[in-house]
Amino acid sequence: MSSPANVFRELHETGCFIVPNPWDAVSARLLVHCGFKALATTSSGYAFTTGRRDSSRQISGQEAIDHASALSRATGLPVTLDGEDCFADTPEGVAETVARAVKAGLAGISIEDRDTSNPGHIRPYSEALERVHAAVLEARKSGIVLTARADGLGKGAYDLDEVLRRLSAFAEAGADVVYAPGLPDLEAIRTVCASVPVPVNHVIGQGATGLSFDQLADAGVRRISLGGSFTRAALNAINTLGQTIAAGDFTSLDAAPAWSRLC
Repeated sequence: MSSPANVFRELHETGCFIVPNPWDAVSARLLVHCGFKALATTSSGYAFTTGRRDSSRQISGQEAIDHASALSRATGLPVTLDGEDCFADTPEGVAETVARAVKAGLAGISIEDRDTSNPGHIRPYSEALERVHAAVLEARKSGIVLTARADGLGKGAYDLDEVLRRLSAFAEAGADVVYAPGLPDLEAIRTVCASVPVPVNHVIGQGATGLSFDQLADAGVRRISLGGSFTRAALNAINTLGQTIAAGDFTSLDAAPAWSRLC
């Protein structure tokens, strides 16, 4: 039987696919019924549900790993962890986080060039690359799928040329997948996909809008994630439903999924 990491890796080799981002076990189970083959955690979605802020080290690496592991156990699907900056200040700490994700049976983990101990700060190129190297060396011991992110474009810290420099270096260092949140349009997405030799993830809800699955696949994207947008859309549905109920109309509750789909 293939390991979760191998199953997840094979999905990247068979064309473009969607990996949605549930925030708890019940949302994950609903996505199983929708037919998805793998899941990704969302640091922002999980933070929202616990009343904490995203990317501020308010959630520890072990808690994030335990959360991802719980989604995996609830569904039996490969789960990749939104690892933020691997919750560590040093390359050694990065490697330790990857090792703990492997021990938890996760299929993948991401590392980004943000410094979550200093919100809004993007790590210098050399430091970011050193940390990706450390993550790669640890990931290769097990085969867990490592995704490396360049977050500076979406944060206004650098331009597309620097995105390409960083993602190319991350790929050369051995990252299995790369991506850059905040790419502004389809042409930028196409440029990134053509410039790196590994699969590219595109996250919906940051940067370019209005693009279809077919457009992204034709541009060369191999994996589409939803990030925190999925959680925010679900919360918007709760907000809308709450307003309807507050007005005395309960008919929208009739569309709720059956109990059997929730457990």
